Amino acid sequence: MAPTTHFRRPVLAVALSALLAGAALTGCSGDKSAGGPPKMGPMPVTAIDMQPQKVPTSIEIMAQTEGARETEVRARIGGILTKRLYQEGEVVKSGQPLFQIDRTSYEIALAEAKAKADQTDREMKRLKTLIDAKAISQKEYDDATSNNAMAQAALRQAELNLSWTTVTAPVAGTTGRALKSDGNLVTVGSDSLLTSIYQTNPIWVRFSLGESDLAKFPAGRVTDKDVKGVELIQGNGQTYEKKGKLNFLATNIDTTLGTQALRAEFDNAGGQLLPGQFVRVRLITGERDGVFLVPQAAVLQTEMGTLVMTVGPENKVAPRPVKAGEWYGKDWVILGGLKAGDKVIVDNLIKLRPGAPVDPHPPAAAKPAEEAKAPASNAAAAKKD
Repeated sequence: MAPTTHFRRPVLAVALSALLAGAALTGCSGDKSAGGPPKMGPMPVTAIDMQPQKVPTSIEIMAQTEGARETEVRARIGGILTKRLYQEGEVVKSGQPLFQIDRTSYEIALAEAKAKADQTDREMKRLKTLIDAKAISQKEYDDATSNNAMAQAALRQAELNLSWTTVTAPVAGTTGRALKSDGNLVTVGSDSLLTSIYQTNPIWVRFSLGESDLAKFPAGRVTDKDVKGVELIQGNGQTYEKKGKLNFLATNIDTTLGTQALRAEFDNAGGQLLPGQFVRVRLITGERDGVFLVPQAAVLQTEMGTLVMTVGPENKVAPRPVKAGEWYGKDWVILGGLKAGDKVIVDNLIKLRPGAPVDPHPPAAAKPAEEAKAPASNAAAAKKD
């Protein structure tokens, strides 16, 4: 079972008032028992036997997921975008074509550059024979050599420009929404962004701790030794099956917000988590021994404090003030007010009153699915007969 948040929600806030009112009405009607209705038997209730337990202590914080590596896909040359070559949101490999930019002008430029490079190369070779024969000056040959080098460089650049008309994925990952449509003009610079690629395995989760949470740590801030484990609670309330680890702790406190920034890392090989999701992170900070676990519905928040209903002497209802801590799964962690062997009532609370007789019984064990179906089929067969 995993620990949950320490924030409380009011449960049955008026329950105690109703119980006390019921007790008062009972006292008034006791004198007319001769003419009143017959007395009811003890109320059947479910009671849990309390035994001390050891539970982890934790802090739970809102957080947001992000890709461990988010890479922008940009065009290196300008032109008309002719085709998108991938399905938005799909996983792509490094080097996979994503967009096609019109190639026509770059093919022409490459042909011109190649012709120029061939010309300068031939000229340099012709002058090489003349310089060997001392028929030309050294300067003429040096100029021809330089012209050929520049032409060859221009040819290489033209080849690169043509190859860049096909925009490929710089890394492997999950693609984002395309920011340009077919027919759009792409220019180099601030308008060159076409999409982004997110590497989601591992996935990172960003969050911050406020002053109230930081005050629970000895140094007033989180250190590596303060965190024993990291868990993630998804939007549906389920705990993510894989444990995480902290991979960043800010060494300073934000002076504006008074928070310390942290980041955790989780394995996401199955792609269950997506960048941008709002989740909750649970930091396991230690253990608490000798506490009691009581179902949330059995803990009453009243003007007189936090109470539970127990089975007292002679099987009568006995309200018990308790000190509640945080939640642990579906239970409250009770820090004080109970002792081993106490029986806490967990149902029919609104019908009870202090001192009323009850008939306690332990919680019923869950039956297997096959056993649950058997009575229904037997009843159907009996009805048919």
